Amino acid sequence: MENYEHRLNLAFTALADPTRRAIVARLCSGDATVGELAEPFEIGLPTLLKHIRVLERGGLVSSEKSGRVRTCSLTPKALRSTDDWLRTHIATWESRLDRLEAHLARRKKDTTR
Repeated sequence: MENYEHRLNLAFTALADPTRRAIVARLCSGDATVGELAEPFEIGLPTLLKHIRVLERGGLVSSEKSGRVRTCSLTPKALRSTDDWLRTHIATWESRLDRLEAHLARRKKDTTR
């Protein structure tokens, strides 16, 4: 469980930055080189590489170097873990809100009598 929590923390940390979320969104369309990933941003390649390393530590992205070209690809397993965590908590809160709504409806019905 501790390892799962640690991996989840790394994934959420990686997703906390808008540039990294944009990189993940781009990689949802398919693999891309670092140069292709850098195009929409006004940052240098060293900064972009730092973002990619954070995404790799979070398990969201993997990269492979062939000659002078580094190609990145999405690693869906970490995204699934974050999605599973979010869905569990959303379901819990929706259930609580449903119970609250039912309670308020009963109270309203009681006060209108």
